[in-house]
Amino acid sequence: MPKTKHVGLTAHQVQSFIDDGFVKIESAFSTDLAKQGRDELWADVGLSPDEPEGWVQPVVRVGSKSSPPFIEAANMPLLHKAYDQLVGVDRWLAPKGLGTFPIRFPSPVSPGDDGWHVDMSFGDNPDFMEWRVNVKSSGRALLMLFLFSDVGRDDAPTRIRKGSHATIARELLPYGDAGATLRQLSANGYASTEGYEVELATGAAGTVYLCHPFLVHAAQPHRGERPRFMAQPPLLPRGEFDPALPPSPVQVAIRRACGLTF
Repeated sequence: MPKTKHVGLTAHQVQSFIDDGFVKIESAFSTDLAKQGRDELWADVGLSPDEPEGWVQPVVRVGSKSSPPFIEAANMPLLHKAYDQLVGVDRWLAPKGLGTFPIRFPSPVSPGDDGWHVDMSFGDNPDFMEWRVNVKSSGRALLMLFLFSDVGRDDAPTRIRKGSHATIARELLPYGDAGATLRQLSANGYASTEGYEVELATGAAGTVYLCHPFLVHAAQPHRGERPRFMAQPPLLPRGEFDPALPPSPVQVAIRRACGLTF
């Protein structure tokens, strides 16, 4: 029996990833898997979808999940093909689960975690503000957003600054392999992306956003009616950047932004 061919991303989608810093993939995993995941997460936080009187916090966090629904969602053949197209064949590690889950509930209270930022990629300092990211994106191949519930404009969708990954690449270039800390970028880097067009990471349950590691993004308050379930894991690289290999779209975006030849 012939193997099923998984088409993956179109050339236009790959170019959009390079230009804008992200690509949206609808129906990347099934609504059944999404429901299985939500059911587990409801149990984890000890709350009920039918008892909104218990939703007293604006956000409740659940760590990495490695049970079957989450492993399957992260490793759909369509997504594996997309990982190959954006990061490079054999240059990423298959996810062993998904996390972290910031579960956002309708609330008039500020969540307190809605500032613009780039996710850090490496470090061992107990002060997370000292964790780092470098221009080669060591330690992170992609930022990923997995929607486990339907997310509309009022349901606290992640805010994305289109094209901000290019600006951050230029900000990181002077720091070399050592990279910049979260504290340094927070002080210097994010203001340079103010005024960029903002995209909202909305979609039906089963939608996945694959984002450049340098994409500036932010949470926001939940103004809707139903909690938002989303995972925001990294895709981990198999190894360090290898200049002997053809540049992936992740690297092309960095090189184009910085005028680099690596």
